[in-house]
Parts: sequence; C-alpha cells; structure tokens
Amino acid sequence: MVNLGTALLCLSPQAFIIYSLLAVVGNTEAAGAWVQQGCPPFSCGHLQGIQYPFRQKGDPSECGVQSYEIICSDARAIIHINTGRYYVTNIFYNNSTFWAVDANAGNSSCPVPRWDQLPYSSSGVSGSDGNIELATVKDAMWVLFVNCSKVINSPTTSYAGWYGYPPVTCHSAKNSFVYAVRLNLELGQLSDTVESVPPSCGYLGIIPAGDSRQSYILSSDDDVVDVRAIARFGFAVRFPFTAGQWKLSKIITTCLADSIRHFKAQFNGASIWGKGSSVIWSEMYFLRCVYGNSGRPELYWPILGLLSAIEIVKYIIVLAILLRFVLAPLAVWIFLAHRYWKTRITIDAVEKFLQMQETVGPMRFAYTDIVAITSHFGHKLGQGGYGSVYRGMLPGDVNLAVKILCRSMCNGEDFISEVSTIGRIHHVNVVRLVGYCSEEPRRALVYEYMPKGSLDKYIFSGKKRFSWDKLSEIGLGIARGIDYLHRGCDMQILHFDIKPHNILLDSNFVPKVADFGLAKLYPRDNSFVPLSAARGTIGYIAPEMISRSFGVVSSKSDVYSFGMLLLEMVGGRRNAAPDQNSSLEYYPSWVYDR
Repeated sequence: MVNLGTALLCLSPQAFIIYSLLAVVGNTEAAGAWVQQGCPPFSCGHLQGIQYPFRQKGDPSECGVQSYEIICSDARAIIHINTGRYYVTNIFYNNSTFWAVDANAGNSSCPVPRWDQLPYSSSGVSGSDGNIELATVKDAMWVLFVNCSKVINSPTTSYAGWYGYPPVTCHSAKNSFVYAVRLNLELGQLSDTVESVPPSCGYLGIIPAGDSRQSYILSSDDDVVDVRAIARFGFAVRFPFTAGQWKLSKIITTCLADSIRHFKAQFNGASIWGKGSSVIWSEMYFLRCVYGNSGRPELYWPILGLLSAIEIVKYIIVLAILLRFVLAPLAVWIFLAHRYWKTRITIDAVEKFLQMQETVGPMRFAYTDIVAITSHFGHKLGQGGYGSVYRGMLPGDVNLAVKILCRSMCNGEDFISEVSTIGRIHHVNVVRLVGYCSEEPRRALVYEYMPKGSLDKYIFSGKKRFSWDKLSEIGLGIARGIDYLHRGCDMQILHFDIKPHNILLDSNFVPKVADFGLAKLYPRDNSFVPLSAARGTIGYIAPEMISRSFGVVSSKSDVYSFGMLLLEMVGGRRNAAPDQNSSLEYYPSWVYDR
C-alpha cells in the first residue's frame, strides 16, 4: 500500500493540471481562423458542428489539432487521452471546454484505478501546452479513495474537505476497508486531507468528478459508494480557444484568468525559489497564451512591450518595498551603530582614565551611593550651567556637595578635565574633590561642602556686605589659589572661568576656587596656550580669548578674569550689563568711568 502523504504530495495542483487527462494537449498550435479552409465542421451522434481544435479521423493533417482527434463509433465521439479512451458527451465552445467520460467505466463493477495505472497520470506528456488544463481548476472536484486497515467511523460534520467516510464495499475485504472522499484542490484541501487521514490508511486512487457547475454528489450519509456511477459522471476538460470565435478582449480576459490560475498553481506549495520563478515568469505565460490563441502575430511586440512595462513597475514596487522595509531600517541601524560606536569611544576613554585615577585620585562612588548620600536628592543647593548641586552627607556627619552633571552639557572631555585637575591638587584656596561617579549616562562630582555658598551672593547684595579688610582677605585668598594653579603643580592649570559664582566660601569665609569644567593642563614652560575655541563667561573673558589680534592665550587670561572679579568685589555690582556691547568700549576708559 502506497504511503498516502507521498502519493498525494506528488499530485500537487500543478501536477493535476498536467497529469489529469491533459495528455490531450500534445502539440497545440492555434490556427489563424476558427473554420479552416477545407476543414468543414462535422457531426457525431448528438454532437453537431464539431470544429477546431477537434478533427475527425481521416481529415487532412492541417485540420484541427492531432491530440484532439475524434473517432466516431456507434454514434459516439471517442477521444484518446494517453492510454485511455473517453467519450466526448458535450462540447461548450462558449467557455472552451468539453465533457469527458471514461469509456471503460461500464466494463467493471468497481472501476477504481490504482494511482500508478490512471490513464491521466502518465508523466510522458511531451510537448504539452500550458494553456490546456482542467476546465475550472479552482472548482475541480475529485473523489479520493483510501485503503485502511481499520474501520473508520464517519464524522457528523465535514472536516478539511472530507465529506464523511462512505465505504466502498466492492473493494473492501478482510482487514482492508476502502473509503471515498470528495476534494476541492483550490481550497487547499490537499494538504489538510493528508493531515486528517488516519495513520492506518493509505492512498489507493483518485477520480475526477465534475466541477462547480455539476459534480457527483458524495455524502457522508451514503451507505455505499457507487464507484461506477462516479466514473460514468465524467469531468470537464479545457481546449484552446481561438480568435475566430472570440474577440481580442475576450481572449485577453480569458488568458488573464488562465495566467492567474496558473500562477496560483505554481506558487502554492512551491519553494522560495519556485515562488520567485512563478512571480517572474507569470507574465510570459500570459504572453504565450494570447499570442498562441489569437492567430495575430502582430500582437506579440505590443504585448511584450506591455509586459515589459509591467515588469518595470513590478521591479520599482519591489525596490520601494526593499527601500522601505530593508534599506531604510538598515540605514537607521548603521546610523545608530555609528553613534553608539562614537559614544563608546568616549566612554572607553573616560573609563580608562578613571581606572588609572582610582589608584592616586579621589574616591569613585556608585550611582546608588550618590542617591543614598543625597537622601534621594532631597536638598538642592543650586542650579548651574552644567548641572544641579545637592547637599549630601557621609557617615560620620561629613557634609558634601554633589553636582549631578547634565547629560546634554557634559561630555567625556569636560568630565575628565575636572577630575584630572581638581582631583590631584590640595590647597586651602582650591575646593577639594572628594569623589566622582561615572555610570553611563549618569555622571556626578562630589566636593567638600561650602556652607557659605558662592561669593556672588555677598558682593551683589546690599544687605550682605564685607568690610574692606575682609574683601582684601578674600581677594588675596583667591589670588593664592590661582597662583597655586599656575605655578604650584607639575603642570600649570588654567581655569578659564574665574568669576564670583565659581568662588566658594567655607564656614570662615575662606575663599576656594571651584568649577574646573573648562580648565586645561599645560606644561609650565609654555608661554602661550593653543585653543581651538573661546571658553569662559562673557564679562570675564580676556580679549585674546575672543581674537588673537589682542595677543596669545596664556595664564594671563586667568589674571584678566581675576581683575574683573576684583572690580566687581570693590564696586559691589556686575561689570557686564546684558544691554551693553562691551566689545565696543575702550578698556582704560571703561575702568576710569567706573
């Protein structure tokens, strides 16, 4: 007994198109006219006016198509399909089909052919035309016979195309039970049927049983299947249509329907390469159909041009889909990968520096430690250009100031600059960096806490004024801190942002230089400093920072900013007014006017 799955899969939809009585096809070449000269219509029994593509035995070779030769015997039209003989019971020229009945159906009381003995299952269909197929493939009805080793109880409802399991008693024997099933291939019932067949059953045979217009009724209520009645019922076969009877629009419409049907048959169940091939060559099937059946060779190039245009549009659509769903996401992925790569370079540079800094520099905190130190950022001290400052406390009542750096303002270079400069210096007039945190994308700096805040709160307020002695003491302290930065370390440290806001006061009003985000380290013997861009705060920036025509950038730039700070300390007001353009004023005149 042949395995059911193997046998049925061999009979795929396209196999049915070719194998099922389609050996009729032979070499089918469309004639230029429906009624050929010297080939008058003929009759056989009740069939009147038989004409192209059919021919009568004995007609000249140019009449009709050899594969459609009809032998009229006992007033019955007989046509040979492969090795089988079939009666032509009706011809429908309006839709180019004829009805065929197995001529041997009455010779056996149970004519169920084996799968390898079907007259329409031979694979030797040489030169067959793809336009010849079952009349309506999407509606083709088939009766499938299975041989089971166990009795099957018929279900009350149909499932997967099975209309019950009526038995075929004429083929059943002890431990061998034959059942019949009706299928519609276009509904995808072939694969569903394979899955639903009990494992005790094997494939026995298959017989066509009409189409959607008329088909043999096989019901689960049938007690016994009449196999001979099914074989005598017959089935529809398509034959070539011609331009002589149909207008060109009808030919194109029918060829289009045939092409769609052919495409579905080739596409369904095919491999990925087979699907691609069916998409590419489906238009060529249409071209061959129109050209072969119209009898008008001059249509070949216009149709080919139309199909070429369709192919171009199809390729454009495919490219658009690829661009939308493949290339565009790929471009976005490359862009994000590039950004991530650039970010990782900065992160790796920061991490490499911090690993070296841990052995000699300040303490590294985890972000969870920062959250705990600041009591979940409960006490905010202020807001600066580079982030927010919160008050924190270590065990032992050690007060700290924690600056959470803004993601948009702080880059890796500025962070490294501040940690590398302030982390290695210890001076009474320079704020001390206790530690830092770097967990992408979060960064924070932990300083000693300055309870009196920044200097600008005192010099710009009419209520909190210092005595001249105290101002002098604070000014000298700031000067000592700047001098230490310039000459007290192995490398000179240029602050580039000396202003009252960056001078912090401890509990005894001792000034400390803070905020080293713009600071740079240079060799002490450098007389000038190379800078690619100006840095600092307007009102405190030295002129040479703006334009090199005023001189070179050096440690004197911090001295200029310190001088502007002293003027504000003495005058008790800001030197830079937002409504004035200070770059237009001559500096000595400006000092004299003040």
